[in-house]
Amino acid sequence: MTSRGLWAIIGAGAACVAVPANAQDIVHEPISPTFGGNPFNSNHILGIANAQNKTKDPNAASTNSQADIFARQLQSRLLSALSSQIVDAIFGDDPQESGVISFGGQTISFFRSLDSVTLIITNDDTGEETRIVVPLFIEVN
Repeated sequence: MTSRGLWAIIGAGAACVAVPANAQDIVHEPISPTFGGNPFNSNHILGIANAQNKTKDPNAASTNSQADIFARQLQSRLLSALSSQIVDAIFGDDPQESGVISFGGQTISFFRSLDSVTLIITNDDTGEETRIVVPLFIEVN
């Protein structure tokens, strides 16, 4: 290679180095609202995740026969009727001051105070309690 060729290569390299480079900051915006993305993306992302989910709940009822559907609907109607009777006993025309109802491994006890009704739902198997306090609104004439 001649010295002219070498100077030509060095000159071309120097011309490339001398050109100013233009750049901007790299900005990343996450898609997931969990990591600061747009909150309107959550339903879309959840839908995609559910569509890709191939796992099945091992405790889920796997049969949907007519008998199973009928049994679930009958159980729902019976529990609804029972809850209506409990509400009538507590808040009906002739409300009771206290009471205890037991069914299906649960015990519901209630008592009335001056300003509220307290319901205590106890799981007979585990002893776990749930308390619900319903305020009473007294009508003033």
